[in-house]
Amino acid sequence: MDELIERLAEKAGLEKAVAGKSVGIILGFLRNEGPQEPVQALIDTIPGAEDAIASADSARGGLGRLVGGVMGASLNGGGVMAMGARLMGLGLSVADIQKLARELFHIGREKIGADQMAAIVAGTPGLRQFT
Repeated sequence: MDELIERLAEKAGLEKAVAGKSVGIILGFLRNEGPQEPVQALIDTIPGAEDAIASADSARGGLGRLVGGVMGASLNGGGVMAMGARLMGLGLSVADIQKLARELFHIGREKIGADQMAAIVAGTPGLRQFT
C-alpha cells in the first residue's frame, strides 16, 4: 500500500496522508456502489486495501454526516456525491479528485486488466466523470 500511496501522491500532487485516506474512501465507494466481482478483484490486488477501507469507514463521524446533509448526500452510503464530499473534506479540489482517480484507475488496469476496470467504470453510477 505504501508504494501505491507514494505513486498516487506524486502523480496527483498530494500529501501522502491525504492520498492514503483518499484511497480508502474511493475503494470503499467502489465496494458499495460498483460491480462486486471486479471491484473485489481490484481490492484483492492491493495490499492493505481492506485496512484503508476500514479506516475510511471509521472516519465517517459527525462532521461527515454534517457535510453530507449540507451537500444533500448521506456520507454513510450516498453514491458519488458523498464520495466527492468526503474527498473535498480532505482538502481536495475536483481537479485533484480527477487526477487521483485517473491514476488509481491506471494502476487498477495494471493490476486487474483494462476489461475489469472498464466493467468497474461502466457499472458504477457517476464514476465515468472521474476517469
